[in-house]
Amino acid sequence: MKKQPGKQKKSGFLAPYLFLLCVVLAYAGVFIVEPALFSRSVEGFLTIFRNVLPVLVFVFALMFAVNLLIRPGQVARHLGQEAGLRGWVFAIVVGVLATGPIYLWYTLLADLQEKGMRRAFTGAFLYARSIKLPLIPLMIYYFGGLYTAVLTAYLILFSVVSGLVCERFGRRPEQDEVP
Repeated sequence: MKKQPGKQKKSGFLAPYLFLLCVVLAYAGVFIVEPALFSRSVEGFLTIFRNVLPVLVFVFALMFAVNLLIRPGQVARHLGQEAGLRGWVFAIVVGVLATGPIYLWYTLLADLQEKGMRRAFTGAFLYARSIKLPLIPLMIYYFGGLYTAVLTAYLILFSVVSGLVCERFGRRPEQDEVP
């Protein structure tokens, strides 16, 4: 199956604009009915936006750097089908160290997959994010060192299992093509 040039799916083209219009109308309605609630809502939005903005800037800067500096051959060599143990270790370690909201990583991971990253490494990365380094001391305090070590080892082991399952049963690029 090959993609036909000029044929793109347009069924959801207006959906984002329609959603934006609904949100603007809802805010306008709240402003008319309850201006104090509108003010609190805008303040809450700005607070969340200020908290998320640095992470967004970081992820977009990282994506820019990846697109500028990393070529598909490099990704395929280090995180592709032949990466081996080094690719697994890299995906898991970076997954453990990754911070911020998970949805901000999706675009970068999709970009790396387009450049040749194995789907298994994406699955392992996402699963390894469940290991939260800042919370390890708290876990040791409440549950003990042995429990924390065993749980962390299981999370690492199952990140590999999760990656293999993602690769085996995940959607393949050739399935995404339009007939």
